[in-house]
Amino acid sequence: QVQLVESGGGSVQAGGSLRLSCAVYGYTLSLYCMGWFRQAPGKEREEVGMFEYQSSRTTDADSVKGRFAISQDKAKKTLYLQMNSLNVEDTARYYCAAATATCSTAAVSDFKYWGQGTQVTVSS
Repeated sequence: QVQLVESGGGSVQAGGSLRLSCAVYGYTLSLYCMGWFRQAPGKEREEVGMFEYQSSRTTDADSVKGRFAISQDKAKKTLYLQMNSLNVEDTARYYCAAATATCSTAAVSDFKYWGQGTQVTVSS
């Protein structure tokens, strides 16, 4: 069983930064891909970026490219989402998720494990 616990959300003014953390607990050898997703009220869930365990390769959505960065601390089994130059459109609840498929092949349905989410609110 795998558990994911996000933290680091909060309120920030436009142009500010936040770093989200996703601590991974349990049996992680079956995991190949970690993803960050977000969902704003009234909007569909959106992929923010992904991290491939085997290669440490990351991918970012166009909407956050150049502003957000994913990294990992292997020893702490923690995934991070560094968010810079935040704007109002980044306001959402952010979730980390883990898939038993590689990032290149994983559909949203392959992300079997989800955290509870952490709220990010950006004000103008």
